[in-house]
Amino acid sequence: MGRPFGIPVYVSPSWFVVAALITVLFEGQVNDVVERPLSYAVAFTYAVLLYGSVFVHELSHAVTARAFRLPVRSVTLHVLGGETAIEREAPTPGREFLIAFAGPLVNLVLAGLGVLAHLLLPLPGIALLLVDALTFANLLVGVFNLLPGLPLDGGRLIRAAVWKATGHSRNGAIIAGWVGRAVAVACLFAGAWLATYGTGAAEGEGVGGIGWLALLWSALVASFIWVGATQAIRAEHIRDRIPHLTARGLARRAVLVTPDVPLAEAIRRTHHDQAGAIVITDHDGRPLGLVSEKAVTATPEHRRPWITAGELSRGIDDGLTLPADLSGEDLLDALRRSPATEYLLVEPDGSIYGVLATADVDRAFAGI
Repeated sequence: MGRPFGIPVYVSPSWFVVAALITVLFEGQVNDVVERPLSYAVAFTYAVLLYGSVFVHELSHAVTARAFRLPVRSVTLHVLGGETAIEREAPTPGREFLIAFAGPLVNLVLAGLGVLAHLLLPLPGIALLLVDALTFANLLVGVFNLLPGLPLDGGRLIRAAVWKATGHSRNGAIIAGWVGRAVAVACLFAGAWLATYGTGAAEGEGVGGIGWLALLWSALVASFIWVGATQAIRAEHIRDRIPHLTARGLARRAVLVTPDVPLAEAIRRTHHDQAGAIVITDHDGRPLGLVSEKAVTATPEHRRPWITAGELSRGIDDGLTLPADLSGEDLLDALRRSPATEYLLVEPDGSIYGVLATADVDRAFAGI
């Protein structure tokens, strides 16, 4: 939708569904002030203002992060609000606090300005309705995001506070993640209460449409918070494993064959040597290519004697040759720089140690 401050802004198609729903629900109140069909236009304007509040909220996060020289990939508005994609985490708890608090702070300031406009300015009916709606929208966005628990901003504030107190960001993330799970459960129960004891139910009419809508919406919000909190906790468990991740520990023993060796023979040698990869070399043992495991699996067994191993190999670029001593974050950074399915691992003297498959790296994190 644009690039304010150089930050790409995207709007998910799901926003239009929510905008239509908000327009229909809010139109009844607007109709008390203006007649149809103008009331629908005003109600839709409120939907735009509501997401405008979300946009300002997310943009505040992005601009603050940029001020601290953290790269921001994008801002996206979607069915449950918005998301700011910041490529790196804040290096200190203070900066984490400021980035997290920037969004709700801007919304609360705008809500305060809306209150002042309501009290001090002589506004006509429609303008007053929209000012009040905008005030409520900013108050709603600001207060909701201050709820404790990840992935909401309130959870990031808890994370920053615990990080500051303990000196470990992991402790803050784990605690904020569990609080986020509690907030998710509370949201679900709140929706169930509204559905059961809401306006319609309180008057003996049973659970009305608004009640069911509140239950559905609270379930969506609860699932969003629960998933985000769970991902935050899981991410910390993954980080615990990263220092113990070594290229040598994950490497597969490699069989070295020349390009003209039939694939069937290369596979036989692999089984004989209990290896897990095939490396193509010249007659002097210098590596030329890596045979793709997927390509081998996709080749029918009856064709393997008639295809050479070299035909299923890919050349070894600079990014596909890694030192066998890599470990931890250095190893993951190397994999990110040159995404591939297999990498050649070499010793400091240039000799071949083995092959690292990204599937094995993925399995190292499985089950967390």
